[in-house]
Amino acid sequence: MTTRTGPSPQKSTNVRVFQVPRPVRMAFAVLNRASPALAARWAEQIWFTTPRRAAPARAVPVPGGSAFTVDTGGHRVVGQAWGTGPAVYLLHGWGGEASQLAGFVPPLVERGHRVVAFDAPSHGRSAPGAYGPRSSTIPEFAAALTAVVDACGPAHAVIAHSMGGAATAVALCDGLRADRVALLAPMAGTTAYGRRLAGLLGLGEPAYRRLVARAERRVGAPMHHFDVPALGRAVAMPSTLVVHDRDDAFTPVGDGLAIAAAWPSARLHLTTGLGHRRLLRDPGVVAEVVGFVAGGRLR
Repeated sequence: MTTRTGPSPQKSTNVRVFQVPRPVRMAFAVLNRASPALAARWAEQIWFTTPRRAAPARAVPVPGGSAFTVDTGGHRVVGQAWGTGPAVYLLHGWGGEASQLAGFVPPLVERGHRVVAFDAPSHGRSAPGAYGPRSSTIPEFAAALTAVVDACGPAHAVIAHSMGGAATAVALCDGLRADRVALLAPMAGTTAYGRRLAGLLGLGEPAYRRLVARAERRVGAPMHHFDVPALGRAVAMPSTLVVHDRDDAFTPVGDGLAIAAAWPSARLHLTTGLGHRRLLRDPGVVAEVVGFVAGGRLR
C-alpha cells in the first residue's frame, strides 16, 4: 500500500552517483573507439570503486554498545550492538558506514530492541572485500548482513539505506527472514546505474555490452537479479516502509516509488528537502521509522 504527501514527484535524472572528471571523459572518448574491451575494463573499475571519504572511518558515536566481529567469506566485518530484545539490524549504503544510522539507535533501544550495526566489506572499520580495498558489491553487502544475523540472532527488522536497501532485498530473496523492513532512499536496481555510468563515460554499445558482462561475472549473477521491484513481486516480502526524499540527488525518488508500487506489503513515505543523507538524521524520519519498526501498523 502506498501513501504520499504533497504533489506526485517526477523521477529525477540529475543523479550524482558517479563523479567523472573531464580528463577521464576525454580519455574514454579515445579509448571507446580504439578498444571497447579496455574501455569496459576501466569502466568496471569505476563502477565498483567506493568514493574516497573526506575523513577517516569512525566508530558509531553511541555509548554503551558492545563491539563484535564476524567472518564472511574470509573477510572480517566489524560491528557494534546495543540494548536487549528483538534485534533490529542497520545497514548503510554504498560508500557509507554504520555511524550514519546512529540516530536510530537510542530510540530503538528505548523501545526495547537490540540494535546491531556493522560496516560492510571495504567500508568503515571492516576489512576489504574479495576485490580489495575500496571495492565491494551488492552480493557482498547481502552476505555480510546474513552473516551478522546468523551470528547475532534472528532479525525482527532491518533498516537499510540506499544500496543497502537493494542488498537487503537480495538477502531476503535468498532466504533471510525479518518481520519488518525499512528502506531509506533505496536503489531499485543496477541496470539504470550501469546505463548512467556508460552515458557519463560516453561508452558506445559494444563497450557497454562488455561492461555489463564484466559486471555480471564480478557479482556472479545477471543484472536482473538486483531488480528490487521485481524481487518484491517474486517473493513474499515482510511489511515494508519505503522512505524517500523528492530532492534526492543520488538515488532518484522514482526508485522508491517503483519499489513501493511493486511490493504489496509496502507503504511509501515521501519527504522534501532532506536529500540522500540528511534523511537519516531528520527527527521526523527517525520517529516514523522507529514507530514502524517497533510495531506501528501500516496505514
